[in-house]
Amino acid sequence: MRHGKKVNHLGRQTAHRKAMLANMACSLIEHKRINTTVAKAKALKQFVEPMITKSKEDTTHNRRIVMARLRQKQAVAELFRDVASKVGDRPGGYTRIIKLGNRLGDNADMAMIELVDYNEIYNADKKSKKTTRRSRRGGNKPAKAATETIVSNEEE
Repeated sequence: MRHGKKVNHLGRQTAHRKAMLANMACSLIEHKRINTTVAKAKALKQFVEPMITKSKEDTTHNRRIVMARLRQKQAVAELFRDVASKVGDRPGGYTRIIKLGNRLGDNADMAMIELVDYNEIYNADKKSKKTTRRSRRGGNKPAKAATETIVSNEEE
C-alpha cells in the first residue's frame, strides 16, 4: 500500500534529493530542455512548475521563495526575466515529458523534459494550422456559379 506516499524519494536522502532537483531545475531553465530518467523528470515537473507559476508575478517575496529552492542567482534572474514573459498567458502545464526509450548501460527508462513554449517545432505547427483553416461555406460558391450560368442560358 502507498498510504501517504506523496514524494518519490528517488533512492536518495532528503538533502541530496533537494540539491539534485534544484540543479536539474536550473539546467532546465538555462537550456530549456534536458535528458534524464522518467522518474526524475516526473519529480522535476512537480518541483519546477510551481516556481514558474510564481515567476509570472515578479515580486520580491516570490523571488525570495524561488531563490530559496533554486539556489542559483542566474537561474532565478533568467526565470523571472525570460521564461515568465514567454509563459505569461499560459494557465499551467509549462513542461512536457517525452519518453526516449531505454539507456544502454542499465536499461533505465529515459525521457526528455522541456519547457513547452520554447519548442519551435510544435509551436510552428499550431500557428500554421490556424492560418490555413478554411470555412465550410467556401465549398458552395462553385455551385452558385454553375446555377447562374444555367439561369443565364435559359434567358437567352
